[in-house]
Amino acid sequence: MNLRELAAFLKTRRALVRPADVGLPAGPRRRVPGLRREEVAQLAGLSADYYTELERGRGAQPSAQTLAALARALRLEGDQRDHLFHLAGRRVPAAHGPTAHVQPAMLAMLDRLATTPAMIITDLHETLVQNDLAAALIGRHPMRRGPEASYVYRWFTDPAARALYPPDEHSHHSRVFVSDLRAVAARRGRDAHVVRMVAALRRRSAEFAALWDAHDVALRRADHKRLVHPALGIIEVDCHSLFSEDGRQRLLWFTAPPGSQGAAQLELLSVIGTQDMSLDASHVSLDATEASLSGPDVGADAPTG
Repeated sequence: MNLRELAAFLKTRRALVRPADVGLPAGPRRRVPGLRREEVAQLAGLSADYYTELERGRGAQPSAQTLAALARALRLEGDQRDHLFHLAGRRVPAAHGPTAHVQPAMLAMLDRLATTPAMIITDLHETLVQNDLAAALIGRHPMRRGPEASYVYRWFTDPAARALYPPDEHSHHSRVFVSDLRAVAARRGRDAHVVRMVAALRRRSAEFAALWDAHDVALRRADHKRLVHPALGIIEVDCHSLFSEDGRQRLLWFTAPPGSQGAAQLELLSVIGTQDMSLDASHVSLDATEASLSGPDVGADAPTG
């Protein structure tokens, strides 16, 4: 690990990122080129003090998750991300999993969806990054490793993962997830990560095994969803997907037709955000949506698709 070189690299990369590149206002009286230290820390989900210590060449060795978050915050290209890991004495992560490198072009698109729930996932439904509205809609993504980082894996192995969808629609989503996974497996070829996941799911879930043996194939490009929100009840949304050039990453965003109940709920969601709602869902009805939007604020594991 080369703390001095790591510090210098972080400083130079920070100076090259314009606030507009990451969805931040430039603001008046900005005295430094690029981003401020506290802005990088905020984007990476770190404390300002911890990041400052990294730029001073001090502090503990950053974890792989921290380095991945910094690479995203600083919009590093693939070679630059790898260099960051080398300087920190960490093994460069594989192309899959929660520490996979997010393509800067995908992040740029995500930055421009600040008023829409949106997130970036891998083709195995491993959440890489999500905006605040996506967290408010479906929950913060869990920091998992191995197969459990995949929402598809959790869907068939952890009953709690299904709480986002009404029970009468679980069989539909199971079929869609398996059909999508078959398409991904074919596209990746004999990818060891996919082979291990499929083998584990066949052992642990009879439902998955039966669906896999049906050989249905279809990438999940768009879908109409009914999501169960703990405060707002059922929210009907349309889920759209933008695929990266190699197909390994997807930008998902959720919308509802203007004037619909779902649109009103998403607007209310932008007000209440990720607050811990102590009210029963029945107390937050759509009849009160307009009043809630003009009045005071109303005071899980996240799936991916």
